[in-house]
Amino acid sequence: MIAKPRNAALRVVDIVWEALKRFDRDDGWAISAHIALNGLLAIFPFLIFVTALAAFLGAGQMSGQIVHIIFDTWPSAVAAPLAGEVDKVLNEPRGGVLTIGVLLTLWVSSSAVEALRIALGRAYHCPTSKPIWLSRLQSVWFVALGALGLVVVAVLIVLWPLLWNFAINHRYLGWLVAFELASNVLRYAVTIVVLAIALIAAHLWLPGGRRKLVDVLPGVVITIFLFIAGATIFSIYIARFANYASTYAGLAGAMTAVVFLNVSAALFILGAEFNAVLMERRKGRAAGCTNPKSRAAAERIGGRGRPNTGAASA
Repeated sequence: MIAKPRNAALRVVDIVWEALKRFDRDDGWAISAHIALNGLLAIFPFLIFVTALAAFLGAGQMSGQIVHIIFDTWPSAVAAPLAGEVDKVLNEPRGGVLTIGVLLTLWVSSSAVEALRIALGRAYHCPTSKPIWLSRLQSVWFVALGALGLVVVAVLIVLWPLLWNFAINHRYLGWLVAFELASNVLRYAVTIVVLAIALIAAHLWLPGGRRKLVDVLPGVVITIFLFIAGATIFSIYIARFANYASTYAGLAGAMTAVVFLNVSAALFILGAEFNAVLMERRKGRAAGCTNPKSRAAAERIGGRGRPNTGAASA
């Protein structure tokens, strides 16, 4: 009876250790840097597109809420400089959502999704077999859906105080005032939910092969937990130890963001590696790889670092 928890704990440690080894073999830090750079380059074009879309939908005043949704979970030392510059960019007058300039920002933003696709393909050892044009089209679609989702969430956040005030002032719902503190954390809860949905969608549809929700959920939960913990630790590190201004001068804000995004990308990849280890141990093959082209590419990826198992090459 006592040995079971111990064995379960050892299995978890073994899976985590294997995920860390795979992260190293799959060039995790190099891919993390790739994601971080593309992510930083994509933030401004993405927010420009979101703002244009919000204006097109009649919610042009939601840009401030959208910025909060994205940056609320970031360390203040990272978010504050970027948010200030984002506000300047978003206050510039622009054309409609279908102008050439705004559509180009949509295309540039999709490069960050492509970076995530590469990372997930490496982690699951199952790169996509889609043609380049179809992969890019899917990435653009992801960005457009993400932008629409942010606009909807921003509108709901603005409406929430009105609905809450109506509820607590109602003669039969006044008891809800006891939960007012919980209502104040709604913004953070919504941000985490939005992040979870985005991560699940990325794990399910960006790399090659097929995965179920139950296959990707463990890594998503781990990524969110580590992201929150990592953001807290990074805030303490910036406040007490780091002094990027003495090294990078005027570029300190941008470099701080790059470091934070690099660490966040590494946590994202670790979540995928954790899922891949679980799936391979359950199914005995490259995680979710069912397409022959993806399976062949998976074998080439495995050949660079880890030895291919017989099941993986079957």
